[in-house]
Parts: sequence; structure tokens; C-alpha cells
Amino acid sequence: SILLPGVALAIGLGVGFGIGKSGGGGADEVATLEQEMRTKNGERGGGGGVADGKNARKPRSVDEIYRMPGQSDRIRSLLDFYSGLGPDDFRAEAEKLDALPFNERLLASVLLFGKWAEVDPTGAMAFTDTLGVAGGLVRPTILQGWASTDPVNAAKYYSENTQQFAMMNMMGGGRGRGGMGMQGPAEIIASEWAKQDPEAAMAWASGLNSNSDGAIAAVITEIAKKDPSNAASMAAKMEGSAKTAAYETIAKEWGGKDFSEASAWINSLPAEQRGEAMAAAIEGLASKNPKMAADEVAKMTDEESIQDVVPVVAKNLARTDVQGSMDWLNGISSDDAKRDAMRDVMPIWAATDSKAAVDFIKNQTSPAVKDQAAETYIWSNRNSSPSELVEVAGMISDEGGRSRATGIVAARWMQEDKEAATQFINGSDTISADMKERLLSGGSMWGDSGRRGRGR
Repeated sequence: SILLPGVALAIGLGVGFGIGKSGGGGADEVATLEQEMRTKNGERGGGGGVADGKNARKPRSVDEIYRMPGQSDRIRSLLDFYSGLGPDDFRAEAEKLDALPFNERLLASVLLFGKWAEVDPTGAMAFTDTLGVAGGLVRPTILQGWASTDPVNAAKYYSENTQQFAMMNMMGGGRGRGGMGMQGPAEIIASEWAKQDPEAAMAWASGLNSNSDGAIAAVITEIAKKDPSNAASMAAKMEGSAKTAAYETIAKEWGGKDFSEASAWINSLPAEQRGEAMAAAIEGLASKNPKMAADEVAKMTDEESIQDVVPVVAKNLARTDVQGSMDWLNGISSDDAKRDAMRDVMPIWAATDSKAAVDFIKNQTSPAVKDQAAETYIWSNRNSSPSELVEVAGMISDEGGRSRATGIVAARWMQEDKEAATQFINGSDTISADMKERLLSGGSMWGDSGRRGRGR
């Protein structure tokens, strides 16, 4: 979980160097892993070394660590290695990261910059100016590491250097349902501060000239995790969109803890605020009891709120009851909600019961639902034969979507059976002439931008 938001940013922006942590955990998770490492090292009398027993020694470089077997041991060794660096050592280690393969660089970046932030946060921030666009991906890690130990000065730095966090502000604020859940800089600081001093964090968040609503919501989230009733009392004193966002945050946390209490509180809210709050509470419930959450959706009347929560419930239900999730979605009257749910549930269905998934696609009467279901099935399916996938692609009514899906199947088929794929491509009326030429010549179905080399 410590890596996923950073991965999403890196892929989304096409940047190779460095990863920023923009969600929960961050330095706290690093500190926890660090403590576990020390405990286990004490138990084993040397863990993190390249040999067992009394002669074990600590690795002397990141390159040496990545030659060790066992990913968990590598993480412990990286933490141990970075923990032993002095303030003047971090820059040299950071400059070495670009030489690592992407997956190794990913983990090392999070751990290195998280630790650097605790030792010399201003030095770490200054280094990000040498990274170009990638610096924007590293700053969340640094900011969170800094705020986890010294939120007052982290907040001061943010207020005095807001231009450094422009990209984070554009990418952040996505705490709502359906988004990636990324936090902006103010939210990161507020969240970490609230873990240490909720009242001070709230005072700071409330006084911000911009991004105040997101920061307040971050504080409320931390409070709601422990005491949703207290968080609700605080939110009642707020105004406008900040209050609405706070109510949704509280409802989600409370719904996961005690849905009956959450429901009673939601019913006490003004009528215009109940729909979104109830959807949030059901979302929280879905992670603990998806069948009960599905029953609660049937009681909802607000169409927009139903569309928000159906994909979340369907996904959680599919994890434990694939056929049950299909049957439940078929009973949902909102085609928009069913279409949105396909992105989350179809990969689960395709991996678990591909035949039932195809039957679901065939039986859809809404073209929008069928097209989304079929396209997602093809994108996510790793088990069915190309000939079977071609049949599913043919069910797509939208011409552009059908062409894309067929091209995807053909590209995969070329890797598995070039002769059969070539025959199919030449005889296809769905694949365009340009795409045929690219596929048959071994190129990408999307064409070649000419940007080969680094990062590819």
C-alpha cells in the first residue's frame, strides 16, 4: 500500500525517476517497518546481512542489497542502510537511484526520500529541484516524512514555498468516491498533524487561504477513525462544502465501524445531505460486509448516490461471491451504475469464472453496459484464447470500441501464434488498414511515437 499512489502518478505522467507517496501511511509505515526490522534483527542476531550467523555483515550498497534473495529482507536491509546515512550521504545515494531498474527504483525512492525527510527535510526538498518533472513525484514522500515528525515546520515550509507544490495541488484533492484518493500537500500535512495534535491541525487547516476544505477533511478523517461521534460534532460547526465533505468522510469511517450508529446519525442530518452521506456509509460497510451493503443500496432513492456506491459494493461483493455480484448487478435498475461497475468487477469475474462473465455480457440489453463490460473483459482477461476473445469483441456495438478491442486481441495473438494471428488480421473487416500494417510488421497497434530508449 505504501507504493500504489506513487506508482499511479509515475505511470500517469510517464516519469521514470522517483516516486511520491500521496496517500496514508508513508513515514508511519516506514517507522513501523523499521521497528519490526530492528526487533527481528535482534531475534536473529544479524538479519539484513549477506550471511547468517556471527559473521553476518550489513550490505554496503543498494546494489548489494538488490542482489540478496527475498524481497522482505531487501526492504529491511534498505531501511537499515538508509537509517545509517548521515545528512551529507543522502544526496549521493539519491543520485544512484536512476541506475536501478524501475521496479527497484520504485521501492528505494520511497524509503530513501522518506528517511531523508526525517533527517534533513530542507536538503531533501532542495534536491528535488534537480529532478525536473520527477521532483513533483518525490515531494509528497518528503513532505509526509517531514510532517510525521515536525508538522509545524513542514506547514511553515509549505506556506512559504507553495509554488513548489503546484503539481501536487493539481493531482491532489481526489478524496471523493471514484477518484484515486490522492492527497494534496495541505492534506498530507493536516493528516499527519492530526495524528499528533488534532486541535492544532484543525486550527491550521481552517486558516489556510486555499485548499482549506481538503485539509480540514484530512483532519476530520483522522479523528473519525478513532471517534466518529466527536468528528461529527466538529463537522456540525463547519460551513458549506467543507461540511458536506466532512460528513461524507465521517459517514464512510463510521459505516465501516458501526453501520447502525452511522445510519442513525445520517438520518438526523438535513435531508439534502443524507444521500451522499448514506452512500459513503455504505461504501465503508462494503469493505466489512458487502452483502449487507448490497441490501442497504436497495433502500436508497437518490440516483446520483446510487451510481456512486454501486461499483464499490459490487467490487467488494465480487471478491467473495462472483455469481452473487453478477446477480445483484443484474437487479440494479441504473444502467449508468452498472456500466461504471464494470471497470471494477469485470477483471475479477474474468479471472474467476470467465464463462459466467461472458454470459453476463451476452445478456445485457443496454449497449453502454455491454460495451463497457466487453471491453473491460478483453483488457483484463489473461486466460481465454484469442479466438474466444474475438467473439467477445464482436459483441461491442460502438465501432471505435470494437476496433480497439479487436486490435488488442490481435496484438496478443501475434505473440502467441503468429501464423494464426496473421491469417485473422488479414481477414478482419474490423481492424483498420493502418492498424493491420502495424500489427503485421510487429509494431504497436497504437503506432510508434518514435520516442524509444529511456523509460521504455
